[in-house]
Amino acid sequence: MKTAFYGRVVFGASAVLFGVIALMWHDADTWQSLQHLWSLPFSTIIGGCLMAAQIAGGVGVLYPRTARLASVVLCIVYLCFSLACVPFIVAATNSYERYGGSFFLFFSLFCGAFALYAATEADRRRARWFGRLARLGLGVCAISFTLGQALLLRFTTPLVPNWIPPNQMFWAILTTIAFALAAIAILINRRARLAMRLMTVMLAFFGVLVWVPRLISHHPQAHFNWSEFALTFLVTGAAWTVGDLRSL
Repeated sequence: MKTAFYGRVVFGASAVLFGVIALMWHDADTWQSLQHLWSLPFSTIIGGCLMAAQIAGGVGVLYPRTARLASVVLCIVYLCFSLACVPFIVAATNSYERYGGSFFLFFSLFCGAFALYAATEADRRRARWFGRLARLGLGVCAISFTLGQALLLRFTTPLVPNWIPPNQMFWAILTTIAFALAAIAILINRRARLAMRLMTVMLAFFGVLVWVPRLISHHPQAHFNWSEFALTFLVTGAAWTVGDLRSL
């Protein structure tokens, strides 16, 4: 399917972008919760290798011959990223992180990479089971996205461009409800594909309407904005790849 290819392009290109900016800017604004990797022995080497592997995996998923191996590489990278967020949860100062916000952000990327692996599986039975696991994982992540917006609504609302009618609060609440409905549909597998595609569109609009203007305006938090832009489209690509699986 062409849409499946486009999803891989978004996912792969975003993985490359995030890896590149993380290697360019070794600061907390760019790495965000992944900064806990720096506390490990040989942290510079470990962090650099993971980001380099992410770049290689992002390029690899674009080509049919390397897509399977690349998806395995990305699965390992994003699983490591998810586990690296555990200390961030333990030391959390806000309610969203206490419920594993950063963990599920990167786990959604793992689900996207796992969906790419499922798409390359020749055995139909295993491909079906892998696809179901990717769907369920993304559904749990969608619950986390819902909690993130609900618990941090006062931070989410100002991100909505104020020129969009009727007002910022309306869209913040509406998108929170949309995440909740998508989570339910994905987990119970009722109109799950439609839910994931609509969530993909919504996430893409987040990237275009929220982060692109901030990048263009050279906002003072430039590194943070680039990081959020890349992560938003990584999650977009992940939802897209799971939604395009033949078996859910």
